[in-house]
Amino acid sequence: MNTLKTTMLMAGLTALVVVAGNLLGGRSGMVMAFGFALLMNGASYWFSDKVVLMMHRAREVDYGEAPELHAMVERLGTQANLPKPKICILPDDGLNAFATGRDPKHGVVAYTQGILSALPVDELEGVTAHELSHIKHRDILISSIAAVMAGAITMAAHMAQWAMMFGGMGRSDDSEEGGANPLVMLLLIIVAPIAAMVIQYAISRSREYAADAAAAQISGKPLSLAGALRRLESAAEVVPTHTQPATAHLFIVNPLRAGGIASLFSTHPPVAERVARLEAMAH
Repeated sequence: MNTLKTTMLMAGLTALVVVAGNLLGGRSGMVMAFGFALLMNGASYWFSDKVVLMMHRAREVDYGEAPELHAMVERLGTQANLPKPKICILPDDGLNAFATGRDPKHGVVAYTQGILSALPVDELEGVTAHELSHIKHRDILISSIAAVMAGAITMAAHMAQWAMMFGGMGRSDDSEEGGANPLVMLLLIIVAPIAAMVIQYAISRSREYAADAAAAQISGKPLSLAGALRRLESAAEVVPTHTQPATAHLFIVNPLRAGGIASLFSTHPPVAERVARLEAMAH
């Protein structure tokens, strides 16, 4: 079901890219917008993991520096039928972790220094299994594509805004006379970026539920992951993880606090709901 929902949401983002390009520049604008999205997808596929690790000043640790952590990751990776990923540590006192890498052979699990110091072993196993699930199901690739498409839609909206300001709203196709309807352009400027963000965050939410369920199967300890999620959410109120909105969706719990209507744009489902599902699996 989560795979079907993700496919439908990705199709929705693709449709938004096509519609935005068509409204902005006719058929040629549609092709250009779609081509730009594909180009950015390729760049994100090859380089997004390196960029994210650099942004968070992540440092790779070898076996000699953290033998117990390496042994745990290797054991859980074997249970998940995955090659052993690289292990990185973020110089951050917040309690959080994320996975990156374009495919299982290039997987990386990154932990904050705070989570390694605060979590008991069984809960850290649950967190690790969650991140390994993201690697196994290539969720990083899905979220990267979603982020790039959302960015392309936002860029198209900005272009439409400048076109309205300077009167350059004409169609680029000779067969299409006249310019785009100003009301339609205004809708593109206002609605399209919001719709893209909602779809992007919905994809992230659906993948978090799926990763929790897979982690429970990999570790065999759904209650340990549930306990870790509770602990991480409580800690986030006191010692937040330092990050940016562009990478917030990667972390196991949302490092950015949001409430009320802002929760519609949260990259993560409510921790209480995630815990309830894990507890149901345990029973």
